[in-house]
Amino acid sequence: MSLQPWGYLKDNGPDRWHETYPMAKGNNQSPVAILTKDVYKDPALLPWFTGYDPGAAKTIMNTGKTCRVTFDDTFDRSVLRGGPLQGTYRLRQLLIHWGSTDDKGSEHVIDATRHAGEIHLVHWYPKYSNYADSLRKTDGVAIMAILLKVGKDPKPEMKRILEEMEAIKTKGKEVPFQNFDPSILFPQNRSYFTYQGSFTTPPCDECVTWIILKEPITVSVDQMEKLRSLSSNAAGDPYCALVDNWRPLQPLNNRMVRSPCQ
Repeated sequence: MSLQPWGYLKDNGPDRWHETYPMAKGNNQSPVAILTKDVYKDPALLPWFTGYDPGAAKTIMNTGKTCRVTFDDTFDRSVLRGGPLQGTYRLRQLLIHWGSTDDKGSEHVIDATRHAGEIHLVHWYPKYSNYADSLRKTDGVAIMAILLKVGKDPKPEMKRILEEMEAIKTKGKEVPFQNFDPSILFPQNRSYFTYQGSFTTPPCDECVTWIILKEPITVSVDQMEKLRSLSSNAAGDPYCALVDNWRPLQPLNNRMVRSPCQ
């Protein structure tokens, strides 16, 4: 069966994903709005740690829906552990969501603030036989989210990714992207929110432990423009700005958002 191509436009956007991907109407969907006053301070939550091997970075690609960096996940080369996680998770990819203007683009909203963008570091739990298998387990995936806000002192580390935008202008363009350690993107403050949710793109599998870093990192106006310069169409087709690739908020239902006590 051929699945409808999904996207972010009126005719194939988030409001219609459930027609092809019924899980998009599930009870544990992401992203959600987080209200600090309602967050449960959980003394059992630990600090998180990453051990990323810069040599694991492979390629950067314009998928037509996002900018994606792929990492070698054939063994425990780049890993995330601690925090709310029971085991060690392998880094598989980095994805970015952004808006057409600086006041939107992030998927998670904290205390009614929506930022200009959001980076997702997608990890999976190798106690399951492979990535596809981990998508079927509630604890199969861990996504670290880094919020992007526009400001005066941009974080120079974003430059590495944004330098490649010229090379991946159009949908389907992919170039080698080597020797990159995504931990350079982390803010100084390592505190986080965590909850159980889903991927924010179809099929919206509900297998994700979210770790959302509380402190956003700063990007410049120019850096955001670089992301917005990508086209969601292939090389031969008319240019169509790849923007607003974020999913609207989903109901929290009866889920609990937690954060460590420190």
